[in-house]
Amino acid sequence: MAVRWATRPDQQTIVGTLEDLPAKLAAMKPPATIVIGEVVALRETFNWFERLPLFGRRIIVTRDRRQAAELAEPLEALGAEVLLVPVIEIREPADSGPLDRAIACLDSYDWLIFTSANGVRHFVDRLDRSASDLRSLRAKICAIGPATRAAVEALHLKVDKMPQEYVAESLVEAFASEKLEGRRILLPRAAVARDLVPVELSRRGAQVDVVEAYRTVLPDDAAVKSREALARKPQWIAFTSSSTVNNFIQAAGKQALADVKIASIGPITSATVRDHGLKVDAEAKPHTTAGLIDALLSKSGGQAEY
Repeated sequence: MAVRWATRPDQQTIVGTLEDLPAKLAAMKPPATIVIGEVVALRETFNWFERLPLFGRRIIVTRDRRQAAELAEPLEALGAEVLLVPVIEIREPADSGPLDRAIACLDSYDWLIFTSANGVRHFVDRLDRSASDLRSLRAKICAIGPATRAAVEALHLKVDKMPQEYVAESLVEAFASEKLEGRRILLPRAAVARDLVPVELSRRGAQVDVVEAYRTVLPDDAAVKSREALARKPQWIAFTSSSTVNNFIQAAGKQALADVKIASIGPITSATVRDHGLKVDAEAKPHTTAGLIDALLSKSGGQAEY
């Protein structure tokens, strides 16, 4: 009689008979499910999940809880076992005063630059709490990438400029043909971020107001969750920003990633990984969530259908 013996999806599946099953199981560990009977013969028909391109891969996703699903759900649909370890938590700015004052004179700005969807969301949240609304906005809008653009367009606003690559360097290049002398630019962003954009645009004569729209902090349970995830022997960890790299290493330590492959969303995040003395095994291009998934698939020999 044929017997199918299967462990969790990330482990092995064994097909045998009642006579040879004990020998085949000798080296295996529980838990296990044993299926007995002719239904085992249908395994090749029904084991579609095992044929998914990321089947058997455990992948740590480090995003904020509210944004983790954007990466986790496609990975799970491709067969991966996703371990959620949020190592950043998005919070209100420490002081909303500068953002509120910028919103009070919103009609004085020529450009409004968003470098993340979080920046859009928190800017609009403060705008909603003010005496002003979007009718005060006369500025053109620049969004650093498609996710940020989608957040802007969800407000029924048009994006006037988006860089070819979704990094600060490319954003600066996108303004190469713009006359910036005397122009006022508002940049609502995270409390800690690279200064390349405001420095370079200011150098060309623009007045750039950089205001804190939100801040990222290390969640209180990050150390516990990272230890629990690493104990399950993941093959990959996906980093979506420099903050996720720094915070995960703060929570778990650099040595915890010695046997884990690293996937990065782009060159700035990759540079942060290397600054910690670690190797980047896959880098997204384009530098988006979809690009990150494709990079993981490429290293796994599969392709996604979106």
